[in-house]
Amino acid sequence: MKSEALFAIVALSVAACAPSQRPFSTAAPSPDPRVGLRAGWMDAGEAAWNIQLVSTTPPSPDFINRSNPGDFQFINSDLSFTGPYVIQGNFSGVQVWDITNPKSPRLHKAFVCPGSQSDVSVYRQLLFVSGEALNGRTDCGTQGVRDTVSHDRLRGIRIFDVTDIANPRHITDVQTCRGSHTHTLVTSPTDTANVYIYVSGSAPVRSPNELAGCSGAPPDSNPNSALFRIEVIQVPLAHPEQAKIVTSPRIFNDLAAPARHGELVADSLAALAGRPAPQPPPAGAKPAPAPTGPTQCHDITVYPAIGLAGGACGGYGLLLDIRDVANPKRIGAVADSNFSFWHSATFNNDGTKILFTDEWGGGLQPRCRVTDKREWGADAIFTRSGNTMTFQSYYKLPAPQTAYENCVAHNGTLIPIPGRDIMVQAWYQGGISVFDWTDPTHPREIAFFDRGPMDSTKLVGAGSWSAYWYNGYIVSSEISRGLDIFALQPSAFISQNELDAAKLIHFDYLNAQDQQQLVWPAGFVVARAYVDQVARDNGLSRARCGAITAMLRRAEQLQGDARRGVLQQLAAELQRDAPGAADQAKVRTLAATVTDLAGAAR
Repeated sequence: MKSEALFAIVALSVAACAPSQRPFSTAAPSPDPRVGLRAGWMDAGEAAWNIQLVSTTPPSPDFINRSNPGDFQFINSDLSFTGPYVIQGNFSGVQVWDITNPKSPRLHKAFVCPGSQSDVSVYRQLLFVSGEALNGRTDCGTQGVRDTVSHDRLRGIRIFDVTDIANPRHITDVQTCRGSHTHTLVTSPTDTANVYIYVSGSAPVRSPNELAGCSGAPPDSNPNSALFRIEVIQVPLAHPEQAKIVTSPRIFNDLAAPARHGELVADSLAALAGRPAPQPPPAGAKPAPAPTGPTQCHDITVYPAIGLAGGACGGYGLLLDIRDVANPKRIGAVADSNFSFWHSATFNNDGTKILFTDEWGGGLQPRCRVTDKREWGADAIFTRSGNTMTFQSYYKLPAPQTAYENCVAHNGTLIPIPGRDIMVQAWYQGGISVFDWTDPTHPREIAFFDRGPMDSTKLVGAGSWSAYWYNGYIVSSEISRGLDIFALQPSAFISQNELDAAKLIHFDYLNAQDQQQLVWPAGFVVARAYVDQVARDNGLSRARCGAITAMLRRAEQLQGDARRGVLQQLAAELQRDAPGAADQAKVRTLAATVTDLAGAAR
């Protein structure tokens, strides 16, 4: 009877750990349901695969123009998170949503403060907001700034105290010569008294009459030029009102102008329609100056735990050493003629890979049409060894979008599944795409959500600006439609154990451009997640996989020394399995996880 019972346990475990036995298909839906979706503002057609829309919440009354769905002053921008709150930037200010109940987000606070893009980040009781537009005011007024030069204008970083997040208190502003298109909050493992802000400004340089010291001259004629640099703001946590620019690193120095691709012929003809034909320069005219490398970054993603940052800077992807946080240094650079505008960067968890995005068309153009090249407006995936980044492949949203949908690679984050590199990414009106880039040479889409265009006759800007994983859910900032919350579903690509292991990662706060190292606690679900991965990839035989699952189940039902003994036995067996496994590294990782479980046994 004992042997029959053991056989039954093993048989059940084999079925449980063999993904091919599940009622899930590894084939993407065909035809792709994203093609031909009904147009509409709040009632567009929707398509989803391996993901569920938990809730969609329209913008609050002060952040929507119901008579004009394309009103540019009400664009929802990036997201930051603290506790149960989602902080959503908007070209007209900030909205704070309470997502304690993800099925029914509640507006906690909306405060109007124009000055796009209003990129946001949060740390403890401090909120930071980017301002770059000419209409931004230091008093957050809505009347704009009419004067060409005005000391009422805000172009830089606003700092608020959000101890009471329902009543943000303005602390100070840090003005910069080129404003703040985006910014990155940087924490330092060696400087806990301060946080730092890397400011990426892309606007024309301000008049020195508006902000003293600003110069748009080339650095060789003015060493204090605001070009070819970023700004580093130091924020003393005990006295944030003393925040100030402490350095202006020229991380682009000596970079040559990169090769760039031209526009597609059809786009070029459309752009030239109705314009006079270009004329040759008049006789005796001075030749145009030679093109130079980038004069600013668009976005910087820092990874303090490994002392590195990835800079998406004009025509280059940069690798920065940030161990001295106030003085980042360029240690590597890559260019790619298939890229039009390097936009953002994401590291994998162990820092051996880095992904850069290309915002071809600036986010306002349709760049996912069937006629668009797959290498353009895509992600470029590189492996990293020391200071060297080596290109491996591109990933682009695989579903063609219409000419009335702005679509290109945009903001995303890792999904914390142990042992794999999985990312969720926004594609504007291409929706959101979840893809696996564990194998950097063959990234693969494994889930998606999409809506139809805003309008079936013309392009009206909308779509997902950013999509980030936060404590078990994917939260997306929809430019025109509000806030979306999603839940990944178990599938042939992601098991329930893997999803449960991902949910063990809890963030007290999250700024996507300040990557936090993911460390999973010792847990049986983490071990089972690795078993699922070994089984999915045929790393061990199905029978062996089932026996491992049976031992884990047995150990979980025990306590103290008895549990420790079973787990130690299993860890030893896995170490013996590893040399003959098809995926030796994954089996060794599983063995290490079981060893940790044994050490934690009580």
